[in-house]
Amino acid sequence: MKLIVGLGNPGKEYENTRHNIGFYMLDSYLGSNIDWKSKFDGLYHQTVINGEKVLFLKPYKFINLSGEVVRKYVDFFKVDIADILIIHDDLDLQVGTYRLRQSGRSAGHNGLKNIECHLGTQNYKRLKIGISNNKSIDTKDYVLGRINSEDINVFNSVSKIVNNIIEDFLCYDFSLLMNRYNHKN
Repeated sequence: MKLIVGLGNPGKEYENTRHNIGFYMLDSYLGSNIDWKSKFDGLYHQTVINGEKVLFLKPYKFINLSGEVVRKYVDFFKVDIADILIIHDDLDLQVGTYRLRQSGRSAGHNGLKNIECHLGTQNYKRLKIGISNNKSIDTKDYVLGRINSEDINVFNSVSKIVNNIIEDFLCYDFSLLMNRYNHKN
């Protein structure tokens, strides 16, 4: 079973904010008519794609507590750490860029720090989506700020690539995906 996690914050006030790009990408992939179920402080959708059981998860605790939710799903559904993909925002990447990583440090992202803490490892796959960084705005205010219409158009274009990455994650070795996608940005 594969677990694909989009990071974000729960609640209407956080919709269309930079920090919720993980939720945004899952919604783009799955569409708006998806049947989300609630369990363990998360919304999830379970399906089969290309013969592979897949669990999509939106942790519904604040982003800095995402690891608590991810751990519960890993334990309950018996997901191997090697079969997890976390989709999250990245301040160090320009809007419209993305990076796949096999493992790595949190780089200051509190959601990733909490996931590392609860999984006991940095060795999980991640897809970083660039949100850029406006140094003239406090980081907290920036990541919780609304995505402007220009950036929405860019994220919609990126979501098409993310959709392909998700499909390929289910079928191919991750190192092949890194070679295929990382050189394009």
